[in-house]
Amino acid sequence: MNTNPADLRKLRIDLNGSLVSPASLSAAFRQFAQSEIEEGALRTVQERAILEVLKKQASIGMPVVSDGEFRRRNFQESFSMAVSGFDVPAGKERSLERLEPNSPLRRTEQDFKAAGPALLTRRPTFERLKLKRNVIAEEYRFSAAHVDVPVKVSLIGPDRISQRFAWEDSNGVYAGLDDFVSDVVAIERAMIKELVEAGCRYVHMDAPGLTAYVDQVSLERMRARGEDPAHNLERAIQAENDVIRGYPGVTFALHICRGNPRGTDPVTGKILPQWHREGTYDAIAEQLYTGLDHHRLLLEYDSERAGDFTSLRFVPKDKVAVLGLVTTKLADVEDKELLKRRIDDAARYLPLEQLALSPQCGFGGVGVLQLKEDEQWAKFARIIETAHEVWGDR
Repeated sequence: MNTNPADLRKLRIDLNGSLVSPASLSAAFRQFAQSEIEEGALRTVQERAILEVLKKQASIGMPVVSDGEFRRRNFQESFSMAVSGFDVPAGKERSLERLEPNSPLRRTEQDFKAAGPALLTRRPTFERLKLKRNVIAEEYRFSAAHVDVPVKVSLIGPDRISQRFAWEDSNGVYAGLDDFVSDVVAIERAMIKELVEAGCRYVHMDAPGLTAYVDQVSLERMRARGEDPAHNLERAIQAENDVIRGYPGVTFALHICRGNPRGTDPVTGKILPQWHREGTYDAIAEQLYTGLDHHRLLLEYDSERAGDFTSLRFVPKDKVAVLGLVTTKLADVEDKELLKRRIDDAARYLPLEQLALSPQCGFGGVGVLQLKEDEQWAKFARIIETAHEVWGDR
């Protein structure tokens, strides 16, 4: 297995974790949610699906692979399933509800106050958080035992966790957000330590909430709760760095997006984009890119909501910006020549050797609208083809 950190940091092709959930897996999650099957039966279906998706990724030439997040209903379960302490209403632990309205080609608003699972909704705590199960280490050990290419594992970052914590209803447990985030950092460091000891050399931190700091609706919500967005962002950057500090030889990536919901055209039935936040990277790019210690920045660039590439000029020389130019929200495969022109455009602000290519976000998720499996693989084929023509074997 190629786990050379220099090679992993310079990968020209990447992925964002979640892959299209096969019908058998989605059905098993539904049966489990309805108590029709036990956890062991669900795990059998999960492992079968993971083995198939690992084999497929390796066969098409992906230089790094993931288990598709097939053990999770939602990407945030990398943390919510790992800890105890969140106040989750009875019967919601298995819930597949997404509470996502059908609003194709527009912003959608989730009901964060709903009585749902932790992190999917905004929940208080009844006691200080404790690590009960290292989800990411379990995922890695299984996948790494079955492939000969590097396996990357994704973990939701502390900023998103803090945004989905109802601190105002947890005063008897935590003395505010700073106190809470300290516990989150300590728990995630313990999770990553075990993961690294198991052999993982590529850790992907999901930080979709960072675009809240350029989104006016999200900023007003913070202020309405009595939070200072500037302090929140400073704390977020420090917490992200604290989580990954002290692991030489391990490549850390951080993914930023504006939410990944999809809707359905009521006339054609086609899957169309939706989103949660709006605003370009420009207002936070210098502070974020220069302040973060991560080696790779996976940035969403599949729509006009991301703005142009000018903010890439703030990416330090020791980092790679992975351009998420290929959308996971439309079935149409991107034109190769257009992708190459967009990469050339980005290279006006950041040298080509500091750029890479990936999907804009994850493809899958249980209980949500998603593309077909063949549509997903066609997009990966286009990414691989384009990257080889742009960078060759570098």
